[in-house]
Amino acid sequence: MTSAQIEIQLIASLVAIACALPGTFLVLRKMAMISDAISHSILPGIVLGFFITQDLNSPLLIVLAALTGVVTVMLVEFIQRTKLVKEDTAIGLVFPALFSIGVIMIAKNANDVHLDIDAVLLGELAFAPFDRLVAGGTDLGPKSLWVIGSILLISVSLLLLFFKELKLSTFDKGLAATLGFSPVILHYGLKTVSSVTIVGAFDAVGAVLVVALIIAPAASAYLLTDDLRKMLILSCCFGVFAAISGYWMANLLDASIAGSMSTMLGLLFLLVYLFAPNRGVISVLVRQRRQQLEVALLVFLLHLQNHEEPEERHVKHLQEHINWQKVQSERVLNLATNNNLIKITNGVIDLTGKGRQFTAEALNYITINKETAIEDLKEQFFLFRG
Repeated sequence: MTSAQIEIQLIASLVAIACALPGTFLVLRKMAMISDAISHSILPGIVLGFFITQDLNSPLLIVLAALTGVVTVMLVEFIQRTKLVKEDTAIGLVFPALFSIGVIMIAKNANDVHLDIDAVLLGELAFAPFDRLVAGGTDLGPKSLWVIGSILLISVSLLLLFFKELKLSTFDKGLAATLGFSPVILHYGLKTVSSVTIVGAFDAVGAVLVVALIIAPAASAYLLTDDLRKMLILSCCFGVFAAISGYWMANLLDASIAGSMSTMLGLLFLLVYLFAPNRGVISVLVRQRRQQLEVALLVFLLHLQNHEEPEERHVKHLQEHINWQKVQSERVLNLATNNNLIKITNGVIDLTGKGRQFTAEALNYITINKETAIEDLKEQFFLFRG
């Protein structure tokens, strides 16, 4: 690999980690799409900073862009607090207006500067290694690497200092306020860090990839774990994986680097969405099917308890009395037999002692109308194992 290729992957990886940290909390707080609003609405701040300094590399651009991001958040929440519109509507009202103002400012006053719409929306990692930081005649590496590295260092430091407060205010704002933590300060602090992170990554990767790196890794991790620390680690790992694999996919296909990374993030989320052990689509369908079978088993056992006549309990009459198909009848019979709930003699089904006790307990649990009742009952009787 060339030094440029290594630098591109390193910059992308640092951006991925820097975006994953605030992105995890934004996803948990159900505010993920505010990142899209910030990534577009900071454009007026960037343009205004350029008008003041006439230098695209001035730190003032980052400062003003971050402030514009905070203003965006404040405007969204101000509109939302009126209760006239919901948060998604407020976001849809604020960021197009601010973004449009930035576009008009560029078109009218900076049409000959590379702050064009394509660069703003897409970014280009391939050019990042050529924008170098030189001090005293010494090449210190790409500017993007230093900018995003500094932002990441600040984000990690703040996360370590305020992890407990952030965690508490994310899951229980009332308790956080009771214990003396200000949810409002933490809320705006998180939004400020998000704004600074988005601005720092803006020039290197563009708004589209920034939004993808904030939301997709955190959303994927959320489907895999309920532990906040594990979710943060998984989000960072997913982001780095998508950054590196996306680069090599772009290299192989001769395609956009940012687009390829976003595609890898989408594919990664799709795999997790389908195959996550507890929350994946396939796992949910399997669990629902198992629960339907367990409900059918309860119906079957209650039927046996309420009918003493041999013809009512004959194997051949299951479809007639309970309106089951042959496959479902066999599955229920196998489940009941394997759990020692029934015995079959000459085609006639009888409840075992365990089956009678289980059925009686099931009726009691059903009348309680408790969500976890059946699960408690299964644990009590050691049912449906293996």
